[in-house]
Amino acid sequence: MPSTPPLHSSKPSPKKWLNRLFTPIYATAVSVLLLRHCRNLIYSPTTDPISTALFVADFVLAFMWLTSQSFHWNPIERRVFPENLPKVASESEYPALDVLICTADPTKEPPIGVVNTALSVLAYDYPTEKLSVYVSDDGGSEVTLYALMEGAKFGKKWIPYCKKHNIVDRSPEVYFGSHDHALFPETDEIKTMYESMKSRVESGCIHMESEFREAFRKWTPDFTRRHHPTVIKLYKIQILLDKSIDKDVAGGSMPNLIYVSRQKIKDKPHNFKAGALNVLLRVSSTMSDAPIILVLDCDMYSNDPQTPQRALCYFMDPNADPKLGFVQFPQRFIGINKNDIYASEFKHETQILSLGMDGLLGTQFMGTGAFIKRPVITGSVPISVSSDEVLESAHQAASCDFEDNTKWGSEIGFRYGTLAEDTYTSFRLHCEGWKSILCNPKRAAFLGGSPSNLKDSLTQIKRWYLGFLEIFFNKYSPITYGIWSMNPLQASCYTYYTLHAFWSIPTIVYAFLPQILLLNSIPIFTKVPEGGIFLYAFLFLGAYGKDFLDFVVFAGGSTQRWWSYQRMWLMWGLSGYPFALLEWSLKSLGISTFGFNVTSKVVDEEESQRYKQGVFEFRVESVMFYPMSVAAVINLLSFVKGVMEVVMNGRVFVADFDMWVWDGELLGDI
Repeated sequence: MPSTPPLHSSKPSPKKWLNRLFTPIYATAVSVLLLRHCRNLIYSPTTDPISTALFVADFVLAFMWLTSQSFHWNPIERRVFPENLPKVASESEYPALDVLICTADPTKEPPIGVVNTALSVLAYDYPTEKLSVYVSDDGGSEVTLYALMEGAKFGKKWIPYCKKHNIVDRSPEVYFGSHDHALFPETDEIKTMYESMKSRVESGCIHMESEFREAFRKWTPDFTRRHHPTVIKLYKIQILLDKSIDKDVAGGSMPNLIYVSRQKIKDKPHNFKAGALNVLLRVSSTMSDAPIILVLDCDMYSNDPQTPQRALCYFMDPNADPKLGFVQFPQRFIGINKNDIYASEFKHETQILSLGMDGLLGTQFMGTGAFIKRPVITGSVPISVSSDEVLESAHQAASCDFEDNTKWGSEIGFRYGTLAEDTYTSFRLHCEGWKSILCNPKRAAFLGGSPSNLKDSLTQIKRWYLGFLEIFFNKYSPITYGIWSMNPLQASCYTYYTLHAFWSIPTIVYAFLPQILLLNSIPIFTKVPEGGIFLYAFLFLGAYGKDFLDFVVFAGGSTQRWWSYQRMWLMWGLSGYPFALLEWSLKSLGISTFGFNVTSKVVDEEESQRYKQGVFEFRVESVMFYPMSVAAVINLLSFVKGVMEVVMNGRVFVADFDMWVWDGELLGDI
């Protein structure tokens, strides 16, 4: 009997043994440093605030480094073979797929971008009768609904065009925006149709064709983004395409495209994205109930029409682990400038550390680009209804009181209680024994936008790490509950993520303390003749050298992008991280904070041009710029003071950011 062809393979990363060799050596050096700090504190005649500050800073650095080593213990690399899938299962055996897309604010997430994302997945090389796309509009915007209705009409031409000519870029904006897109007899006609549709959507004016009017009759003057009048409860779902009715221009059936706007009542919690996703889970359960769901951000368009088949290479493997819960594709971004000045690629989180988690219980859910088994996320809570009750049941599932006195958000669905609902959900799933897999093909499965100005970049970081702190400081903390519920190394990975904001402590100490002391001619580090310089040098070179190898050699990044990441790490430590700690502290004391903020995806042409040129954008005011500005001034003054000391006196014992000079000779960074 012939053997089943392989659908995927895995192997240890080449850096696995390098990591295991490096860890104990570096840990020894870190231990020596901490012991020296302890000795200084013990034998100091009085409490020395300087020594205490340095000890705290180095202790936090040591703890964060220790937790991060779990990522490097067993990194693995995977490959999939979608070409073998037809030998294992026919298309008729593919499971149905529900795609869940969330958008919240049409002013920050342009509806035409939502349309492109929806069209890119509607055009998947997947059986149309098994594909349904649900779009949650948490802003309740008429313009978003109108955009999707226009997109649905255009899709009847676009989808058969893509499949007929085997187009790979199935986001129309990307395809027609490419200078080298293929030309076929109908290309110009379809491009004209797209430009016309895009123009109508971007005008902001709803063109009330007869087939559209009924859809908008519930938008009364009382309808607001945060409070839907009671009458809105009767209208939550509008089916835009129905595969049982709609056909494309080639006569083929169309996938389902369904618009959802959940009910909202003023002063009642909405649970932001997690709440919207749970509504989509319930609505899709009543309407299509596909066993596999794909969660996608509204700006993360599909970049590969074969992506579902790549996920199925794991789900449909005859030898698949029954505890496999989801397959995560790493986040990739389009439009990042050459040197990635804001470190928006997040290569560490999405392509380096995630490989290490994949070798344990699996990578974390990244909030987008994940194929999840429905029973894993909903448990044993099916919502089955008869066909004539589908719309009525879907309306009820989208009401704001549906979750009252239920386990939704606590034990069922995407979990509440944090702004980082994606990481928290995967943490809870891993605690329950589910596993995940990172699928990282050479061609990105999804591509999305990233911040093109410094304020948005820092605000995004602050929101993420505020959410992570909310995960750490609850009863399901990774360092307590996680240790006993999962592989301790996996719990250590989650601990590292959720305590990321504590990087601000050593960053702030080393950004200000040595410089201020230098201005006052007070030495704080070991003198070169005493030999302690070599310990600092090893710690410095070891940490940065290892990170450079991971980023540039193993992950294929550029040297300049690595340097940009180091620069942004310092900026985050002086802005996003401490402000996340501050906001978490205020929330813990019951003081109101700003809450969830959607990152703007609107592109300003002037700002975009400066970003492409690698120019930092400081024109927008932000309180998060102040600590960085003060640190820059103090560092400049201390650098000038250090240079003057060398020129005038010939030697100095401490200098800017651990730069050592002895008898006028520069000895290097430590």
